[in-house]
Amino acid sequence: MNRESATMKPSKSLLSVLLLAAIGSLAACDRSALSSSQLTTANYDQVSNGMSKSQVETILGKPTTVEAKELNNFRKTTYRYEDGKSFAIVTFKNDEVDGKDTNLGREP
Repeated sequence: MNRESATMKPSKSLLSVLLLAAIGSLAACDRSALSSSQLTTANYDQVSNGMSKSQVETILGKPTTVEAKELNNFRKTTYRYEDGKSFAIVTFKNDEVDGKDTNLGREP
């Protein structure tokens, strides 16, 4: 066996273990951390009717989930932000904020 190849090559099983550990750590992360959510009452209060999706994402970050529906004469998109038990929902009509709801600042 060549001395250089024995000292420099990590085993396939070691690489597999490291890959599984990395995937496991991502799965354990909070979803809001993965979506870059900046869900705070102050940020939520900055969102107002007529804003674009990109304006909302600048304030709140990427949503946790997105749902889009084509209705009779308009497109409805719903952004949902989650951070633990806190949530905010921003509804768009034809890509402009049409409404919002949250449980931020409410007593449990």
